[in-house]
Amino acid sequence: MLQSGGMRVLGAMSGLAFDGVDAAVIETDGEKLYSIGGSGYRPYTEGERSVLRAALGEWEGPHVVSAARVVTAAHGELLSQFEGLELIGFHGQTLIHDPRGSGTLQIGDGQALAQLMGLPVVSDFRSADVQMGGEGGPMAAFYHWALARYLDLEGPVAVLNLGGIAKLTLVDPTVPRPQDEGALLAFDAGPATALVDDLVRTRIGRACDEDGVLARGGTVAEGVVEHFLQDRYFTRMAPKTLDRGTFAWMIDAVADLSDADAAATLCACSAAGVMAGLELAPQPPRRILVSGGGRRNPVLMEMIAAGADCPVEPVEDLGLDGDMIEAQSMAYLAVRVTRGMPTTAPGTTGVRAAIGGGTVNRPALLPAGKIG
Repeated sequence: MLQSGGMRVLGAMSGLAFDGVDAAVIETDGEKLYSIGGSGYRPYTEGERSVLRAALGEWEGPHVVSAARVVTAAHGELLSQFEGLELIGFHGQTLIHDPRGSGTLQIGDGQALAQLMGLPVVSDFRSADVQMGGEGGPMAAFYHWALARYLDLEGPVAVLNLGGIAKLTLVDPTVPRPQDEGALLAFDAGPATALVDDLVRTRIGRACDEDGVLARGGTVAEGVVEHFLQDRYFTRMAPKTLDRGTFAWMIDAVADLSDADAAATLCACSAAGVMAGLELAPQPPRRILVSGGGRRNPVLMEMIAAGADCPVEPVEDLGLDGDMIEAQSMAYLAVRVTRGMPTTAPGTTGVRAAIGGGTVNRPALLPAGKIG
């Protein structure tokens, strides 16, 4: 039974690892999280991943058109499996994220999905924030605040998403609203799985270093890690964000290393970026809760734990699904958009003032049906 004022909402996320689409249901009023529901996953095929990679960094053209079709169709397949919904939050697939330069671009047709589902679909969560001087991300921070309160966690606590990029949120759940000063500090700490994924795909034709087997057999090149930390990104204050390709030069930096040594070194760089990020915390966190695909890499997790001064735990230790946190966050933000509530704040994106973003796509007065 729904709580008074609560909505049953589905969120969908397609991240920078290009593995597939995550979708998850929550019940929320846009402030309080009442319950966490079911979830689903639709993997991209290798052919679809190739289409998405071909469009990376492009604003328009045939590659972008093809990638948008892939994203929209894959989401439609997954979202149509859910019933009893009132609203959908659709992030889309990021192709460009350069908030201090050209802007940000997430592809996928929210209007087509609204028509398919016969429900309002909220999309384009980032653009308004960028237009107001923000970084346009990370976008999950407000949900991390709600989740910490839902779990009755003692703060401060860090939530670390190890997707293609390592996204770090520092949460004080005692602050009454997520947009209030001191509630949140969020930023991209550095690359997470993207570099190792790209390395093993180009060198040995695999999608990822499954279970960290390759990195486990390697030796870290400490000089490369030191060079990585000299990048000017680590001198910037938070909030700050990365594009997937910001650290692509690191692949060349490990070109002379063996496959195993290169994988171990790139894992060490990712862990070092997280450690540098933790130094920006206004208060040391009591614990670090980890979500995203990188939590399945034991080498990366061990490296982070070795450098941290507090427990580092996968969110599964708290009964959560670490693959679905970002999808849940899209559902949470969708409700806030429809109710005129802020979705970002100075502490989460550096935007000048707390603002609401997002576009509400409403289905036409026609029966729901197929995309395209």
